[in-house]
Amino acid sequence: MADHVIPHFQNGSGHDCIEIGAREFMCIGANPPFDHPHVFLDMGDDDQIVCPYCSTLYKFNPKLKPTQSEPGDCAWHPVAA
Repeated sequence: MADHVIPHFQNGSGHDCIEIGAREFMCIGANPPFDHPHVFLDMGDDDQIVCPYCSTLYKFNPKLKPTQSEPGDCAWHPVAA
């Protein structure tokens, strides 16, 4: 089993900017079934990145845990099958 899970974030509410606590993550667009292809994004040394699919601006916030977002409804957790 993997011991490291890549955080997933979504923007179903249409926010202009989402603050997150991770520099490496997956953007899924809106909530399924209205999501776009799940794309891996890596900010590197930068503090922000724009998703090439949905144009959501993500900003790194070191005060947040890796799986947290502000607004809080943007963190996505898959439902176990």
